[in-house]
Amino acid sequence: SYLEQLFAKLRRGGLVRTVRGPGGGYLLARKSGETRISDIILAVDEPIRATRCAPGSPAGCTANKSRCATHDLWEELGNQIHLYLSSVTLEDVVANRILGSSRLLPASGAGAGLGAAAE
Repeated sequence: SYLEQLFAKLRRGGLVRTVRGPGGGYLLARKSGETRISDIILAVDEPIRATRCAPGSPAGCTANKSRCATHDLWEELGNQIHLYLSSVTLEDVVANRILGSSRLLPASGAGAGLGAAAE
């Protein structure tokens, strides 16, 4: 199944471990505060890219193999997404410490940060 394939990738990436027997399954291999979201994404082979071009490739993303006018913009966006996800841990997500800003802040309640985005 697809879920088993994902867990196998997470296990190979050292993010989960298998527990056998009744009530068995998978457990985190590290503390949630040591498990970065970027590690999870990379372990399941989901690259963090905002362009269709191969990373570092001189070939572009257009039909004639040239780089599109906004290529560098999207490539840098992918880099920034990776940096951000590298700063967020599984513990941050579970504790709801993620807001719609570039910093980790304690949440003040359900839906915190939603109004700030509109201001």
